[in-house]
Amino acid sequence: MQKITPFLWFNDNAEEAVKFYTSIFKDSKIGSMARYDDEAAKVSGRPKGSLMTASFQLNGQEFIALNGGPQFQFTEAISFVINCENQDEVDYYWKKLTAQGGQESVCGWLKDKFGVSWQVVPTILSKLLADKDAGKSQRVMHAMLKMKKIDISALEKASKG
Repeated sequence: MQKITPFLWFNDNAEEAVKFYTSIFKDSKIGSMARYDDEAAKVSGRPKGSLMTASFQLNGQEFIALNGGPQFQFTEAISFVINCENQDEVDYYWKKLTAQGGQESVCGWLKDKFGVSWQVVPTILSKLLADKDAGKSQRVMHAMLKMKKIDISALEKASKG
């Protein structure tokens, strides 16, 4: 068991979210699911038999989802970074996570249809931004700031001037 596990609070669609995420990420699986029984349903106001919590893994990373009600919403203050090795990976995750009502943002950020924020980032980005040549890194930063989905070839072109 990992020491720290992200815990995601959904209103009433945690089960849908878990199935959505595990369909996108490789090496993913749904673990245990606990449902509201009579007593828990009375205390929480959630329907008896509906999903309370579900454990799941995405690329081996453990998560827990809860149907807790509308009291709390996701914000960009917390996001998950997907480190991508190439443009095909960037394109794949961007397309899947913005599908069905997801929202594109800037600099590789997006919100999925559940409101969870993700950063779809090519691993080369940090190398380009950390270049010892300040001019190269500034051009890369300037190019990235104009992007929604990150375009690796455009970043490399900016780096070269």
